Amino acid sequence: MDVWHKLQDRIPSEGERETRITGTVDDILSVLQRNRLRWYGHVLRKEDNDWLKKCMEYEVEGARPRGKPKITWRKIVEKNHQACGLNSEDAMDRIRIRWMKQIRDD
Repeated sequence: MDVWHKLQDRIPSEGERETRITGTVDDILSVLQRNRLRWYGHVLRKEDNDWLKKCMEYEVEGARPRGKPKITWRKIVEKNHQACGLNSEDAMDRIRIRWMKQIRDD
């Protein structure tokens, strides 16, 4: 339930801002995680010759630049589905629908 305060309530804006921000950060992260996993499952189920699946599996040749490697979308998705206790085979199994149930429950 979202509670709105009036100026007459005399609540300091710092306290109000803090309660609103901390309540929404977790929600935003879970929404992003669900959307990433839903898209990843969609791409995994595509045919092997589909251009989108080829783009996801494409590996760039050549030497990497110096320094810490950048975090890729694929690494983030792997962390997300490991955190949910899922694997790539779950996305392929349309009968058990474990992938979608797990994404929706989070």
